Amino acid sequence: MGLLRSLLLLPVKGPLDGVLWVAGQIQDAALSEINDPSTLRKALQDLENDLIAGRISEEAYDEAETSILMRLRGIE
Repeated sequence: MGLLRSLLLLPVKGPLDGVLWVAGQIQDAALSEINDPSTLRKALQDLENDLIAGRISEEAYDEAETSILMRLRGIE
């Protein structure tokens, strides 16, 4: 009965499993890119540039810097 059920559900379940696999791969790639140390260092530099240019407040800078540094250290 399990084989028959699998064969009958294949037209629906096959593409769904494929879409879920692709979505998982995209999520993994996005997370690895977001948590890449060079990306985080660039984010810190951009944040500092925004502070110097006056586009963000000191409080906003401190919060964002803490978040980025925690991700860089692997705490978050």
